[in-house]
Amino acid sequence: MGLCGKLVAQIEIKSGGDVFHELFRNTPHDIPNISPGCIQGCGLHQGDWGTVGSIYLWNYIHDGKACVAKELIESIDEEKKSITFKVVEGDLLKLYKNFSVTFHVDTKGENNLVTWTFEYEKLSDNVPYPTTLMDVCIALTKDIETHHLKKK
Repeated sequence: MGLCGKLVAQIEIKSGGDVFHELFRNTPHDIPNISPGCIQGCGLHQGDWGTVGSIYLWNYIHDGKACVAKELIESIDEEKKSITFKVVEGDLLKLYKNFSVTFHVDTKGENNLVTWTFEYEKLSDNVPYPTTLMDVCIALTKDIETHHLKKK
């Protein structure tokens, strides 16, 4: 079995893709109020909100445990409504040699499709695939959609 992998999930949302992208880019510190069951905190560790090279510090719940991740913003694509984060420190690096998270939003008429992509390298064959972490991202996406639809 290979140690490198890629996991992709897509979720259709009715709320605006721009709103979703802007939330993660410029105001991720609002996410704990929107999805407290997934994210407990988001702070700016280094740089400026929404800029490539900045580092965000995330406190999140995974498999019922409080976890931490420092993530470097590797790229932002306004046209594709895409952001790529690379985990540079935290709980995930106890299991994975490297771990990147990308999301982007595709607009399809009135609906939008959020795509989450994990690219990773496991430290050993015994390390599980990050499917339960993807479940967290799916739940987070649904919480954000619910929050924004209530605001309309």
